[in-house]
Amino acid sequence: PSEVRLVIESANVSLGKKLELDYLRDKFWKPEWLDILDSRDSGMRDVFIKIRAVAPTRSTVLLIGETGTGKGLLTRMIHMHSNRSDDSFVSVHCGAIPDTLLESELFGHEKGAFTGATGPKKGRFQLADRGTLFLDEIAEMTPITQAKILRVLQEREFEPVGGTQTLSVDTRIIAATNRDIEAAIKAGRFREDLYYRLNVVTVRVPPLKERPGDIPLLADFFLKRYAKKNHRHLKGIHTSALDLLLRYAWPGNVRELENVIERAVIMARGERVGPEHFPSTLTGQDEAKAT
Repeated sequence: PSEVRLVIESANVSLGKKLELDYLRDKFWKPEWLDILDSRDSGMRDVFIKIRAVAPTRSTVLLIGETGTGKGLLTRMIHMHSNRSDDSFVSVHCGAIPDTLLESELFGHEKGAFTGATGPKKGRFQLADRGTLFLDEIAEMTPITQAKILRVLQEREFEPVGGTQTLSVDTRIIAATNRDIEAAIKAGRFREDLYYRLNVVTVRVPPLKERPGDIPLLADFFLKRYAKKNHRHLKGIHTSALDLLLRYAWPGNVRELENVIERAVIMARGERVGPEHFPSTLTGQDEAKAT
């Protein structure tokens, strides 16, 4: 952690924001995704600096941010510029799998471990051995599963469900949550010792409403992307439509913006996307969700 902090501090002092961004755009993503790594927001540029610093290390990373801010994309960026990039990147959404199945998904199981376990199965930790495991929405785990995750972080070993053999893995953990973990700790819903293990390098991803300068950049990127995919010839977004995008509060963040632009591309019949191609939440029929 101290080495990572020094690298981050050095990057902040010795390298300009634009240089950091250019580095990430050159190294981390496919050509068609370069524009999404553009930002006019200082908070996002600090995110890029931290990602560049932590990516080559073995350190655990915790991404904190609202749903739809791009935590999954940032996680892949970290993996792609690590020394594990040639090995597996495995992702699991901890809140989308029932508690009764999550342990088996993570650690695997042996034949007969429970009803329906007709054969042995490798878990996500084994599949990500020598690679990266992304634990999305980690705060949704039960305390029992949290304890087993803590053991893997500390000792790099575990037993499959219904098994007696201890397995060892070399898996880098990147976790993410949209929850207030410190509040969850106080409420007894999240283990404090696990938080300390995860909180080696924490990256807060700012919501889109804090990055209004990025809305035109992202909207234009998504417009070009979905126009190409749908074989539509669009020149851009009308000024009045862009004004609506800038006034909206974006509770769904970048993911919601992407969906809005994809819909607009499909609905548009002229050369530009206009207000009439947006859902009612943006056009003023639902003022409660707009600012």
